[in-house]
Amino acid sequence: MREQQRDYVLRSVEERGVRLVRLWFTDVLGTLKSLAISPAELENALEDGMTFDGSSIDGFSRVQEADVLAMPDADTFELLPWGDPKVPEARIFCDIHHLDGTPFEGDPRQVLRRHVQEAHDEGLTFYVAPDAEFFYFEPLVPGRPPVPIDRGGYFDLTTSDVTGELRKTTIRTLEALGIPVEYSFHEDAPGQQEIDLRHTDALTMADSMMTFRLAVREVASHHDVHATFMPKPLEGVQGSGMHVHLSLFRGDDNAFHDNDDAYHLSPTAKAFMAGMLHHAAEITAVTNQTVNSYKRLVPGFEAPVHISWARNNRSGLIRVPIPKRNNPMATRIEYRSPDPACNPYLAFSLMLAAGMRGVREGYELPDEADANLFEIGDDVLAKLGIRQLPQSLNDALIVMEDSTLVQEALGEHIFEWFLRNKRSEWRAYKTQVTPFERDRYLGTL
Repeated sequence: MREQQRDYVLRSVEERGVRLVRLWFTDVLGTLKSLAISPAELENALEDGMTFDGSSIDGFSRVQEADVLAMPDADTFELLPWGDPKVPEARIFCDIHHLDGTPFEGDPRQVLRRHVQEAHDEGLTFYVAPDAEFFYFEPLVPGRPPVPIDRGGYFDLTTSDVTGELRKTTIRTLEALGIPVEYSFHEDAPGQQEIDLRHTDALTMADSMMTFRLAVREVASHHDVHATFMPKPLEGVQGSGMHVHLSLFRGDDNAFHDNDDAYHLSPTAKAFMAGMLHHAAEITAVTNQTVNSYKRLVPGFEAPVHISWARNNRSGLIRVPIPKRNNPMATRIEYRSPDPACNPYLAFSLMLAAGMRGVREGYELPDEADANLFEIGDDVLAKLGIRQLPQSLNDALIVMEDSTLVQEALGEHIFEWFLRNKRSEWRAYKTQVTPFERDRYLGTL
């Protein structure tokens, strides 16, 4: 199969006149990186990889052990639908290896591949479907707050929704890249959009999310619009989340479904949910990795704050959607805290690791919290045993640092580098004097 796919890629490059092949990978924080090769180098790259300086990439190699290998994954070959059609380009995602061919510990894609393989060894396939939100703004002007390009709201289809054409073009672009879209619409806030991707296995979806973020920005820039996945770019409106729908399949059967259960949830689903709830605070620094992420995770803006679950209750961390027509294939859970600025490879890895810890060790699912948790006081919630997610990046890092699960799931290399990097971000944030502080204190103190 590997040989067949390699031959297909080489033949496609020749037949379609591809002039440049971009090899894609990410750093630890999920920033997309690329090196370009000519078609003449592609066969060698597919066989032996391409050497590059890993010390130049955040979270990769130290200077004294700089060189690493980018090994193209031929299954991810796609023509890029933007750029000059007279000079076609293609992309291939890469796994990063040491020069001796062993997986590189600083490669987020390898981390996810390892967790997916461990689940596969137990007969399970991990499926993921993200609901990705983002904003469209007018071109940014230094010193001026961002200006949304419309005043639309939920599901608007009016003259105020000038973003409909942008979303349509983006969907066509994604489909040209082999990424199926389930649906799209205008979100609640001015300029805010949502595009939901059709479920697939976790590794493919992480690749798709990286491609998705680039495609959204490419289409927007061609229309002189700034697109951003910043979790909370505006005050007073909801931020952008990435609600993630999760399921496990055993062959063709949904391992989360039990027709005899009142909620149609199998013991596997309940234990998986229990694992995610138990370890939720520990993984939050990765699923919500910026200082700004925690401006979204506050009451009143449809983002989860409390570690709880319920059916169709959007104030909790995990929601259990009711499947259409009780379709057993559609039984799933929705994890609601992540935002689209995360590294999807690491975020999906930790969701799977937390859930599978619950399955393997038989965690018990707590009672459903079906009330509106935003309207219940913290003291009452504490008596009910309902904890809160970390309230700042610093809080999240403190919890993560003590997590054996996160350390084992990410590996020592990424775990330690991520903590160092994010502590540095927090220290830099603490030194800032904000307009809020000047407005509140300068005239009265």
